[in-house]
Amino acid sequence: MTRPKNRIRPSEITPEHVYFNRREILRSAVALGLVPAAAPAFGASIPASGKFSNLAEWPGSLDEEPTEFEHIATYNNFYEFGTGKGDPARNAHTLKPHPWSVEVTGEAEKLGTFALEDILKPHTLEDRVYRFRCVEAWSMIVPWVGFPLGDLLKRFEPTSRAKYVQFFTLNDPEQMPGLRYPILEWPYREGLTMAEAMHPLTLLTVGVYGRVLPNQNGAPLRLIVPWKYGFKSIKSIVRIHFTERQPECTWNMYAPQEYGFYSNVNPNVDHPRWSQATERVLGAGLFSPRVPTLMFNGYAEEVASLYEGLDLVKNY
Repeated sequence: MTRPKNRIRPSEITPEHVYFNRREILRSAVALGLVPAAAPAFGASIPASGKFSNLAEWPGSLDEEPTEFEHIATYNNFYEFGTGKGDPARNAHTLKPHPWSVEVTGEAEKLGTFALEDILKPHTLEDRVYRFRCVEAWSMIVPWVGFPLGDLLKRFEPTSRAKYVQFFTLNDPEQMPGLRYPILEWPYREGLTMAEAMHPLTLLTVGVYGRVLPNQNGAPLRLIVPWKYGFKSIKSIVRIHFTERQPECTWNMYAPQEYGFYSNVNPNVDHPRWSQATERVLGAGLFSPRVPTLMFNGYAEEVASLYEGLDLVKNY
């Protein structure tokens, strides 16, 4: 059997115990002043080896044990490659993440099409461990590699009319066989307020577990918004659009009564067809109990101020 391209063999993955030992050693060294908290790693790029080096340690990472890579890479929602959880891992070898470019349009001073290399080059890549909560009530702990989205958006100099930012996924049926079926209105699109997009937790992501993003996880460039349900973290981004009006979002267009524009993790607002009060932790074992879901996925202290005065029941 031919192994699909861009799949990562288990032997190529940093073992979890090595990954944790490395993190603990680096954390101790930072505490002792032996190394800076954020080692300079200018000139970020996608490494040909598939492994990032000199990632900056982010002090806000969770101390919880990340979900095993096997679960992160094989249990995905990425309908461009099929609607089954295992379909993206089986089918995403057809995606060609290089070369890659992103078009910037709308209410900004610097517009155009930018190569991925130019997008990444000025930034320092960080290793950040975040909670990830799906609207389907399952969750993971994921060590992402990326940098704050706001640092990139500032480079485009948004105008005062830019109130929201919208993102679009690649729309190429030759690379994404799921696009041949009208399951959703393609291309997949998502949106944030500018305040959400500029928040330092919002991460433009190029890797996971210290390695380049697997295709099925949204290579080569995806968003991670850790206090929102997972579908807001759009994958394989090819366009960023600054706009004055609240933009269309794919799942909100499909079923607005079920998927709101904000889609913040909120255990007090159930999905119309299931409770959001608890979640199943992926990889925790068949008989492990469900755990309570945290407001804003545990990031309330950092992001609750974004929604002061907003009715979170009406604005789900």
